[in-house]
Amino acid sequence: MTAKTRKRRMSAAAMAFLAVVALYIFVLIRITAIDRSEYDRDARVNTYSVTVEAARGDILDRNGATLVTNRQGNAIQFNAAFFPDGNQARNELILGLIRLCESRGEKWVDNLPIKLDAAGKPTFLPDRTTDIRLMRSENYLNLNAYASAADCLWALREMYALDDYDDATARSIASVRYEMWRTGYNVSTPYTFAKDVSEETVSIIKENSDIYQGVEPVVVTYREIVDGNIAPHVVGITGVISPEGYEASKKELDEKLASNQYTDEEKAKMQRDAYTLTDNVGKFGIESAMEQYLRGSKGVQDIKVAPDGAITSEFSTVPQTGDTVMLTIDSGLQRVAQNALRERVFALVDTSHGLDAAGAVVVLDVDTSEVLASASFPTFDLNRYYDDYDKLLKTSGNPLINRVIQSAYEPGSSIKPAMAMAALESGGITRTTQFYCSSVYDYYDQQFGCLGAHGSIAVEEAIEVSCNIFFYNVGNKIGIDVMNKYCSLLGLGQKTGVELDEVEGILAGRAYKESIGSVWRMGDTIQAAIGQSDNLFSIMQLGNYCATLANGGTRHQCHYVRSILSADRSKTIYEAPVTVLNETGFSKSNIDIVKNGMYRVAAYGTSAPTFAELNQKVGAKTGTTQVNKLLGDKYVAGNNGLIIAFAPYDDPEIAVACIVENVDSGSATAQVAVDIFKYYFATKGQIDAAQNTGELLR
Repeated sequence: MTAKTRKRRMSAAAMAFLAVVALYIFVLIRITAIDRSEYDRDARVNTYSVTVEAARGDILDRNGATLVTNRQGNAIQFNAAFFPDGNQARNELILGLIRLCESRGEKWVDNLPIKLDAAGKPTFLPDRTTDIRLMRSENYLNLNAYASAADCLWALREMYALDDYDDATARSIASVRYEMWRTGYNVSTPYTFAKDVSEETVSIIKENSDIYQGVEPVVVTYREIVDGNIAPHVVGITGVISPEGYEASKKELDEKLASNQYTDEEKAKMQRDAYTLTDNVGKFGIESAMEQYLRGSKGVQDIKVAPDGAITSEFSTVPQTGDTVMLTIDSGLQRVAQNALRERVFALVDTSHGLDAAGAVVVLDVDTSEVLASASFPTFDLNRYYDDYDKLLKTSGNPLINRVIQSAYEPGSSIKPAMAMAALESGGITRTTQFYCSSVYDYYDQQFGCLGAHGSIAVEEAIEVSCNIFFYNVGNKIGIDVMNKYCSLLGLGQKTGVELDEVEGILAGRAYKESIGSVWRMGDTIQAAIGQSDNLFSIMQLGNYCATLANGGTRHQCHYVRSILSADRSKTIYEAPVTVLNETGFSKSNIDIVKNGMYRVAAYGTSAPTFAELNQKVGAKTGTTQVNKLLGDKYVAGNNGLIIAFAPYDDPEIAVACIVENVDSGSATAQVAVDIFKYYFATKGQIDAAQNTGELLR
């Protein structure tokens, strides 16, 4: 090999080496610079955060017995990190899930405000005005305000590429797609497709995860009502927040976030706990009234997805279970009150004329006005509330109404102890003052009657025999202004202060007449003195008025909530105070006169045989009022029977007020009070030994 050839080969080798080095440098530059973002993306760990709901707090009775708690169950959610994109893929997956659930009798979330009628024509659902307006809005379908249900369904077909499906199938898929949009479905906000599904359905979805991509069974908490028949009107129920409720909460949050009175940390918590369109809230009763305590505080779960698909998660903020609400209700006494009321209603009410079989009863602690029992009839089962809702709306007697606090009744003769107190305290009469009863009372050119001819009669006997003419004279002597002064001290025609929505009632008088553009006439006064005229009071008011007389003249605020405990029940967050609304200032001697008259009612009056079943002395007053109800095109007359009572007479502990609608007389309702007194005194030691709040309940 010549030197020249050797030199040429060395040059070629050097050039080849340089080419390899250059190629290496190029690849290195490409990897580290040009394609770095691509390689980084392949190696990146995806991280996202999900808000986690908190379990609601428990509701207990005064003795610590659980009325409402939580249980674990399954939900089917869509995880946006893995859920397929594209209309066709999503539609087919959703349809497959719908068919799976329906074949297994599972309910899926169907909130589209459109249904297909019997002829297959799209129509709007009633009472969904807000949802329909939102669906038509420019933020969604962008249709005019008068677009029909058919127009909306057509637009949904266009939006979600549903032309290949029949109307029923397209409507079902569109319902899910619409709800995903409405509830803000995204990576941080999973969409709940179905609630409370069976383990078998969960297993099918897990076993076919390649088909159901991004569909995740999750374990969540559901509200569990231990016995849906115990005080359903008081306990209440939860449900998905209404659009109006959501907007109101959002407005309130925005105002707080714009305020300078909160720290950044407090504002962050407010935003985390903000209601979403899928949140459950209390709809009525204690579930609603105590929402701020029961709902708890939401958590945040940080989820990491590695390139190989491995998923890890941890809580950056742990959800906090809601507080425990302890009621004043004694569940044993509540059952007795409910059963006694129901039995009396069925035994006494003649419904052949179309009148409702209905009533209400309340039991109060006379020294605190704690509500020990509160029953309304007809009633319902909270566990069946949503299944039976449409039926309940149509049921006669309005079972959804809490008659204890949401209805107002003419008190009739049950007002006479208050009238006696007004006359005694104002000096209009004394214990020995007598009026003559001939069964007829002439008042100017009118005559008013009494059920008896009692002759000369004083106040205690007048209460016992319920002499109208005695109280006509009382009313005429002291006048409406004095009568109302003392009735107001006893809380009649005023809200009692309970935590739930209640009626105010009406105290007959000049002020009310003026409020309706009328005038007070002389004859109105004597009618008001026997509980007629415009007088309308709730059963809770009548019970508290009785309790006020029984305890010597102190009127307390009524309440259903005894205390609020931490979730683990180790700490008392709130203890309901004994709140004095007013001291009547009534003299003991006058209270004793009135109470003695009430004792005579129970001992010698028409209800005496019923009260004789007790080994306790009782004070009571019955009342009967005639009510004309419009049924169809005619009025039907019926009587409401009322009773107020307290026991023991010598040292009162509890007061009862009861009404049974459409009965012969108030005396017939005495058995309800007797059954309640029997149970209370038979179990008195147990009730007195109720669990101390703040003490761990086992």
